[in-house]
Amino acid sequence: MKQRILTGCVIAVFFVLMMLCLHTPVFALLLALLTVISVYEIHKAAKIKNIPVTILSLVVSALTPISYIGYETTGTLSQILLFFRENAVILYCFYILIALILMLARFQTTRFEHVAISVFSAIAVPFAYSSLLFLRDISNLPEYSQKSEGVFFILFSFTCSWFTDIFAYFTGRAFGKHKLCPNISPKKTVEGAVGGVVITMLFNLLLLLVFRRYFFDVPVIPYWLIAVASVVLSVISMCGDLAASTIKRNYGIKDFGKILPGHGGIMDRFDSCLFVWPCLYAILKLISVITEMIS
Repeated sequence: MKQRILTGCVIAVFFVLMMLCLHTPVFALLLALLTVISVYEIHKAAKIKNIPVTILSLVVSALTPISYIGYETTGTLSQILLFFRENAVILYCFYILIALILMLARFQTTRFEHVAISVFSAIAVPFAYSSLLFLRDISNLPEYSQKSEGVFFILFSFTCSWFTDIFAYFTGRAFGKHKLCPNISPKKTVEGAVGGVVITMLFNLLLLLVFRRYFFDVPVIPYWLIAVASVVLSVISMCGDLAASTIKRNYGIKDFGKILPGHGGIMDRFDSCLFVWPCLYAILKLISVITEMIS
């Protein structure tokens, strides 16, 4: 437990540093680093031994968040990154083709499922991390106009992911009687899940109150939206955690990695976040589109 707490403190410091670099190119680089480690952990869990496929996937996965550095840069680099963003589908097609060719080159040790897992992780995982950049720049949508809203939604996404798990753990220990998914995660209970969702929603309402009073110039985010979104995203967070547990059970491993003593790997720490970030952005984008259509 002591090791877990110390690692938790290190994670907290890293999170603070990320937030301090939020509107700089460093933020995208840090996301690229987390992406590469996460994709590598998935490859290791799936026992993918084709090194060229792994290297190719790591390079492609890093390019997605890095391409958004172009928003803060000018000149040739900006044009190159803009080209990647605008032609990502074409480049992904070439990536898949090359990955399949590499499979043929080492067919003795590489099955199609290895390439499928590699391609999926190299596209889905970096997109999920890049959703943090979309949330950061939420003020670009017509419905939102303040940079502080981007900060709020990023914090909100982390509370929905991490606080749901924390509050569910303690509520489950105190009141848990009915198993939630005994075949996937025996320690999770229905009572813990409900407690995690409710307490996280109350905390998020308090977080919005603080931002409306001290950080927002115009309080455009309603409390009802945060209450509903908090419940939805907390449930999605638990689904993400259970999905990651299922993957680990399929491969017979306890953790995706060992880079965070007491917590496992980067994927172990961010598995639920990878579900919450894109879903939150999708909700906000949908609200913006509907509002624009109505007006």
